[in-house]
Amino acid sequence: MSSVASLIMAARQSGIPVLEARLLLEHASGLSRTRQAAWPEAELPPEQAERFHTLLQRRQAGEPVAYLIGLREFFSLDFEVSPAVLIPRPETELLVELALEHIPLDTPSRALDLGTGSGIIPVSLRKHRPMLDMRAVDISADALAVAARNAERHATPIQLMQSDWYGSLGREQFDLIVSNPPYIAHGDRHLAEGDLRFEPRGALTDEADGLAHIRRIIQGAPRHLAHGGWLLFEHGYDQAEPSRALLTAAGFAQVQSWDDLAGIARVTGGRRA
Repeated sequence: MSSVASLIMAARQSGIPVLEARLLLEHASGLSRTRQAAWPEAELPPEQAERFHTLLQRRQAGEPVAYLIGLREFFSLDFEVSPAVLIPRPETELLVELALEHIPLDTPSRALDLGTGSGIIPVSLRKHRPMLDMRAVDISADALAVAARNAERHATPIQLMQSDWYGSLGREQFDLIVSNPPYIAHGDRHLAEGDLRFEPRGALTDEADGLAHIRRIIQGAPRHLAHGGWLLFEHGYDQAEPSRALLTAAGFAQVQSWDDLAGIARVTGGRRA
């Protein structure tokens, strides 16, 4: 038998932060982080301690905690994640906040999420706008399966469709289009660092200059946006200016960028004139 305190100490000695260790231990044993802190002397069965040590070894090898425990919090909700989808990041909450500003609370409207991944954006939007008719597409069937489970988890009705951007949408139109597309340029060193090594490459990079998918999204948006509808998308730290230029060239009005909490221009958008 191993105590909570001894297992957490072993994690610290191996270089794993305490918070990560407690998350892994909670996943391995079912013992909440609150109970771990309150009863450090609690003894765990050998099989639970073994599961914890296995998770610890995988974490030491670099696997993201979110994939190890299968969950990540986003916009105050817990979402299922797997290696089929990106790990939700705080920066994307800005995109959700801006989208909510463009969705009426008490009037029906339609919105589209392009490249939905785990479904964090449409689920968050639908959770806060119950009258929203929400559609989400992704080219990956595995990602859509994760998104479907997250929609069910949070009781948020969403229409999911497999599509290469707008490819399967016919002539459907929406009041709002949002997207967090792959925007890391080919050869960017970050692709070989940290969590990105384990995330789906196709959801991270366009294997080009980082703007290839953004161009496609902007070019196709006028066909699928109602008059006066908004397009909002996340992009890289250095892509705000070219994103605004692309929107302006496509005839969008009120083109602008918004900063995240770190002061980095992270979301750009415009209105169909």
